Order: sequence, then C-alpha cells, then structure tokens
Amino acid sequence: MKTSKSRAKQASHERIMDAGARAIRREGYDAVSIARVMKEASLTHGGFYAHFDSREAMLVELTDRAGAESVAIFSRIAAAESPGGALRALLSAYLAPSHVEEPDAGCPIAALGSEMRRQAPVVRRAATRRIKEMIDLVARQADDLGQPEAHQRALTTMATLVGAVVLARAIDEPALSESVLQATRAHLQLEHALSSPEPSD
Repeated sequence: MKTSKSRAKQASHERIMDAGARAIRREGYDAVSIARVMKEASLTHGGFYAHFDSREAMLVELTDRAGAESVAIFSRIAAAESPGGALRALLSAYLAPSHVEEPDAGCPIAALGSEMRRQAPVVRRAATRRIKEMIDLVARQADDLGQPEAHQRALTTMATLVGAVVLARAIDEPALSESVLQATRAHLQLEHALSSPEPSD
C-alpha cells in the first residue's frame, strides 16, 4: 500500500514527465536542462535527484514518454475507424496542419529525429523502440498484414510522413506548407489504394 509520501512523489514524477515530454518536442534535447524541466513542472531544482540519477536518465524517460503518448494518440485514431478507413484517418491526422503547428503535443520522431543520432545510446534505444511501434501501427492497418510488402510499405510510409511534417514545419509560407501536407496525403493514399471515395451512408 502506498504511503502519502510515495503518492506525492509519484504525482511529482508525473508532472516532470508531462512537462518534460512537451519541452523536448517543443525545444529539442539540447535546450532542455534539468532546471528548465523542473521549473515547467513547478517543482524545485533540488528535488530532481529524488527522481533521476542524471539528466541522461531523465532524457531516456522523457523520450519514452513522448513516444508512448504519440503511439497512443494515433492508435486511438486508427481504432475509432472501420478497418477500411483506419489508415486514411491515421494519415490525415499525422498530416494535419494542427500536428505541424503543435510539435509539443505531436509525434517526437518528427520533432526530434534529426537530433536523436547525437544522443546517448540509451536515449536512442528508447526512441527506436517507440519508432518501431509507430511503424508496426501503420503496418497493422494494411490489408495484407503479415506479408513482407506490408512491412516495406509501412517503413516508407512512416519515413514519408515524418519527412513531410519536418518540411512543412521548416517552411515559413503557410500555403506552401499546406501544399506539402496535401500532396503527401494524396500520394500515400494512392500508394495504399485508399484514394477511392468513402462509402456514403
């Protein structure tokens, strides 16, 4: 049975995780210091070592949390649709302007991918595990699940999605940014044979 002290520590840990997972997606690994995360969590800097042995240990957990949140969000989107519409919904959500405009609440692969290779091996391992989960989520929406072609398409689809969001975020012209998203969506829907109209009610 948890004591009030352990419950309070767990609550504080969750605040650190929530604040830190948003911060790394918004600002990147290098900009996220211990002091910054603790301040965003409204906790004292001195309390950090009650939760982590080091900044690296914190980054491992934050990377895992950000990835888990993203997988959960897109899994719910896919699960809410019929089997034939799940991948269409997932593609639309990933390529939505709101995803581009809100990196702190979005997929950490697109937000942090270019920085991950410079992180410690344990941080990269945490990121890779969640990246594989996203690839598997895409693959599970395929009609030919289990075939080599389904996994290959999932790999290229995930790479295309991430690249499109990175490019759309880099562009300072809203119309061009939106065009990147629209063109990518149309290409992937065609690639997955999902471009036929939705059945009418």
